[in-house]
Parts: sequence; structure tokens; C-alpha cells
Amino acid sequence: APTGPASLSGRALCGGIGIGQVVFHDPVVPAAKFFAADPQRELARLKSALQALRVSVDAMVTIDSGALMGEPRDVLETYRLLAHDPAWAERLREGVQSGLTAEASIDRARREHRVRLEQATDPYLRERLFDLEDLDNRLLRVLAGNNADGPQEFDDNSVLVARRLGPADLLEYRRSGLAGILVEEASVSSHAAIVARALEIPTLGGLPGLTTSVDEGDEVIVDAEEGVAHLRPESTLNEAYASRIALRSERKAIYAALRDQPAISRDGVRVRLMINAGLQLDMETLAESGADGVGLFRTEFQFLVSETLPRLGEQIELYRRLFESAGGREIYFRTVDLGGDKLLPDLNQEREENPALGWRSLRFALDSRGFFRRQLRALIRAAGERPLTVMFPMVTIPEEFFEAKAMLLEEMDWSRARGHEVPGELKIGAMLEAPSFAYSLQEISGEADFVSIGTNDLMQFFFAADRMTPRVSERYDLISRPAFRFLDETARKCAQYGLPVSICGEASGDPVKAVCLAALGFTQLSMPAAAVGSVKQAIRSVHLADFRHELCNLLGEGRGSLRKEILGLFAQHEINAVAN
Repeated sequence: APTGPASLSGRALCGGIGIGQVVFHDPVVPAAKFFAADPQRELARLKSALQALRVSVDAMVTIDSGALMGEPRDVLETYRLLAHDPAWAERLREGVQSGLTAEASIDRARREHRVRLEQATDPYLRERLFDLEDLDNRLLRVLAGNNADGPQEFDDNSVLVARRLGPADLLEYRRSGLAGILVEEASVSSHAAIVARALEIPTLGGLPGLTTSVDEGDEVIVDAEEGVAHLRPESTLNEAYASRIALRSERKAIYAALRDQPAISRDGVRVRLMINAGLQLDMETLAESGADGVGLFRTEFQFLVSETLPRLGEQIELYRRLFESAGGREIYFRTVDLGGDKLLPDLNQEREENPALGWRSLRFALDSRGFFRRQLRALIRAAGERPLTVMFPMVTIPEEFFEAKAMLLEEMDWSRARGHEVPGELKIGAMLEAPSFAYSLQEISGEADFVSIGTNDLMQFFFAADRMTPRVSERYDLISRPAFRFLDETARKCAQYGLPVSICGEASGDPVKAVCLAALGFTQLSMPAAAVGSVKQAIRSVHLADFRHELCNLLGEGRGSLRKEILGLFAQHEINAVAN
């Protein structure tokens, strides 16, 4: 490994800053022998190892899940399903029966999963393959007799470095006192990232060449605010980051003091700050964040983590728990956004050239009517007499919204006719994620109760640039004249047609973007829970009318990105906009 200072850029999986010494996580145990002298003995060893693995995974789900007070149980349940998957076990047995040792059969499966992983484009399929590969590695460690005590405990100034991490491996490090985590292969939506966020450990992923760039004991800085890992930093950089950590602690104290204060601008404009959620885990941060409710609950995760489609009762139980966790705060339930690149067993097996523009989201739901009705029925039953807010994703033409709304109202009548309690208030909205739908607002006025703009999909369609593709990601710029002009026009149309409108994309979590969106008329913003404090502070420090006036002047002149001019306005207006 190199010995001088170096930096690697990656993606922040969990925000924060950590400083410490490298400790390695190496889950791969190579097979010592490839061919078995006694296949029956190898089958017995494999059976025993599988049983031990399943016992440990079951214990982790049933016991360890409660230890975190926010453990993403759905992720671990997925992991347990895979550990008990008979097809995986049968594939391993076939390898042993063909003459391989148990280790060689598992290693073969691991390599097959790795090949499929490298070919997979669907992020959810990739996550399952990551988990399967992690199970292969854990099973190899069981066979090697290394399964009893789990990872060693580290000092508080240790930074875990790994090529890959499965959710179970990461969970085992929860008491190890880690200052940060660096993972060579991981995405923001990975199961490891979900667990890292639950543990609140600063984590970076997507760091090519990481494991060959450091040695055990090297000092590293994990900057999960800027997405940079500094390897073997000089003392001056260390001191600068120590100061940033101190400032970050001070900011957290300020945000905590604002928790129960409303987000009201200096000129009296009330902005509702909501959180985005997709797991029961996320609901536990709702009250702590000081948010007004859940502006986007992604319901599809329950479907994607299961090998079989959740039954009606399972869906009802999940939604009831969410209502109870919300403590009376409003939840905007987005109906399933599936299809295309989000594959489900037995429902959509066809691969598409461009899944983001294919058979997905509301299109998929309307073509899978029994499946869709079951979800709508579960939401109604779970709500009981409580108010229910439902929004349909990626509506492209008014007819799609009308058809989905009719199905929801039919399910209301069905439940009422059978003596079930139904929501005392039902709000039905549409998500604006396709630019075409922005020019259909007049048709849905009087029919839709609200519109919610999902900036993640909307902007990538608007710019024809996939935000996850590095070569074109710079073309995806929300802080630009074309994007702001489009959003301003859309906000004006919604006001004209009497449609309340909100933003529920990740952009809302950036204080600079949030202030601009509020100035354009979007007075409900939904964001990651960790961003609520910083956005609230920024909103409370701005005079929105004055800021809007100058922002609109900028939109009418010049071209391209507005970033430099916007930051100048923030300095001029003394707006406190520091990312959390």
C-alpha cells in the first residue's frame, strides 16, 4: 500500500465525520481443499454449518434487532429469508454431491453470485446478490470454526475498512466503537447503508481501490459530508477536521433547540417540513427530528424484501404500526413504485432496455389490478377511522390518476359495505415526476386533493440525465435557470387551479435548495430526517418575499447554473444554510 497522504472520493451512505485508525474486515475464507474424499461426510459438515448459520441469523433478528432501538428489521428479515432459502441450500448440496468439498461448493456459489452481481443493473436485485454473497462468506467462516464470538471490539478511534459488507456483518460491529466505515463496493440504497444509517456511523461507499490503498493502523478521515476519505492525512488536515467535528456538535445542539419550533420565515411564511421514510425504523426518527409528518412513505420496500408477496394481513399490520408510530402526524403513503428495474417474483420477469421509462410505477400497478387493490384495501383497513393520505407515483396522463382514484374509492365502498371502519378523511394526490403531467394540472383540478413533486425522477427526465451515472451526473443540476423556471411555472399553475403542491425529493434536504424551493412557493418539503434541523434553521433565517424577488430577477436573465449567484444571495441576506 502507498505510504503518503492520499484522498479517495465516494458516496456518503451515512453522514458525519470520523477520524481513526484502519481496521480491516475480511469475510472471505478461501477453500483449502477442492475435492472431497468422503462426500457423505462433506454433506454432514455442510448440513451442520447451514444449521449453525441459520440459528445465528435467527438470533440476530429476534434478539439483536431490539438492541438498536431503530434496527431496520425489514432488512434483517430479508437476510433471514435468504439464509433459509431451500434453493440456495440445494445448490450447495449439489456441489458436494458432485465431489466438491463443502468449502469448494460454497466458494463456487459465491463466485456465481459475484458474476451475476457484476452483470445486474437492477439495484434491488444487486442488493439480494450482495446479501447472498455475504451469506456464502459467513457460511465459509462457520465451516472454518470462526462463528462463535463475532468481530472483535475496537477502540472508539477505529475506522472499519472493507471491500464489501453485508447488513449482518455490519450489525455485528454495532458495539465495536467505530468512528467510521469505508466500503469499497456499496451504494446509497444498499442494505449495508440502511444499517449504517440506523447505527449513525459516518460511512462512505463506492471507493475504488480502497483496500489496496491502506494498511492496518493507517490514520484516515471519513468525511461523509463531502464524500471524501483522506488517507494518512497531514497534521494540519487532522486539526482542521477536529475543528469541524466540534462545530458539527455545536450545530446539532442548535438543531435540537429548534426541534419543537415551527419553520416560519422572517416574513411569517410557515413551511411544513416532513420526512421521507420507507421502513418502520425511519418512523422512530420522526419525533426526534422535529418534523411535521411523513411527506413520503415508500411502500414498495415491504414487497422487495420478501421472496413472496406480502399477504393482506401483513400489509395491514405494517401500516397500522406506521400510524401508531406517527402519533397523529400525517403520513403521505405513496402506493407501490414497482416494475421496470424493481423486480418482483412471479409478477414482472421481462427485462427492459430502459426500465426507468418502462412498465413501472402506476402503470405497473394499474395492469396488476388484484395486486394493487390488495394494497389499497390494506391502507384503508389499517387507517380505520384515522385520516388517510394516499398519492399515486409517476402519473403521466390524467386518465391514469382517474383510474387509480376510482379503484381506491371502490375499495372504500367495499370496506364500508362489509362493516369495516373507513377513514374519516381521505386525501388523494398525484406525484408529478414526468414533465408531461405538469401540463395536465387543469384536468385534475377538482379531482386531486394535492400534487407532490418528486424531484429525483422529475429532474432526471427533465435533463435526460441519469443522476447515478457519473459521466452525465453534472448535467443533472436543480440549481439552474431551466429547472427553477419549470418549477416556478408549475407552482404558479398549481396555485391557479387550487392544487396544494409539495416537494418530496432528496433536493429538499439541502438547505440552499430548500430555501429556493420555498421562495418559489413550495411551502411543504419532505426530506431525510437528518436534514430537518439544518433546513429549519435556514427557513427561519430568510425573508422569503425579498429573496423570491431577487431570485426571480436571476431567472429572467443570464443562462446556465445559478449556483454562484444563489450563494451570493445567501451571503447578502445572511441566510444560515449549513448542511447537517
